[in-house]
Amino acid sequence: MSRISQCFANAAAKNRAVLGVFVTAGDPDEATSAGLLDSLVENGADFIELGMPFSDPMADGPAIQAASLRAIKAGMTLQKTLDMAAAFRARHPDTPLILMGYFNPIYIYGQQAFITAALAAGVDGLIIVDLPPEEDEELCDTASAAGLSFIRLVTPTTLGSRLPVVVKKAGGFVYYVAIAGITGTKSAATDSIRSAFKRLREETDLPAVAGFGIRSADQAAEVAGIADGVVVGSALVQKIEDAVASDKRAELIQEVGTFCASLSAAMQRS
Repeated sequence: MSRISQCFANAAAKNRAVLGVFVTAGDPDEATSAGLLDSLVENGADFIELGMPFSDPMADGPAIQAASLRAIKAGMTLQKTLDMAAAFRARHPDTPLILMGYFNPIYIYGQQAFITAALAAGVDGLIIVDLPPEEDEELCDTASAAGLSFIRLVTPTTLGSRLPVVVKKAGGFVYYVAIAGITGTKSAATDSIRSAFKRLREETDLPAVAGFGIRSADQAAEVAGIADGVVVGSALVQKIEDAVASDKRAELIQEVGTFCASLSAAMQRS
């Protein structure tokens, strides 16, 4: 069983949803970023989405855009992101690690070279937000054949006849984008998530998580009663930005860990 499948199976056995968290690699700097990853795992994150910094993150709102810029200014590259993934895997052999980002840096790196390096680093899956199914030959087909789960994003506008096309080659889990728009700019509506997951379960047997617009433990608890998992990103990344702005990096890792622990507790279903 893959690390991703085992993660969802373990949570289901405990009657809880899976908690996924997103951070940008190298934000606010490489050493702090590695410490944040450790703190997230230690405080209940079930899987990590590690953002690959990119200068034009079109699907992301201000918080994650700023995180990418901070990381790039601090010297983070795709190669260093892969190195960070490998170091994470050495420290955390069982926690699923998913690289999330955009195709351009991968194209420059070389698709096959990237797949080889990602597998060697212990990466479990990819979320590439700007590669639709029509572009599967660019990365999805080769990555999936090599053993990387190619995780698909499903939005409120793809729940109709488009949905079977989107999930056809999906692997690992399906990621439901709970808002129409960019990350971190709206709050997700529970009723719309419930309706979306009814449709998703008609089309795929893969676990399905909800993300984009989930900003608090209370909201995460509501979504955990509907979805197989919950992903929190912008709310966490905002804490990094606030710590940098107020020159409180020393307290950052503990603060993020405390927030993650509150989210993890919210995953338990009654």
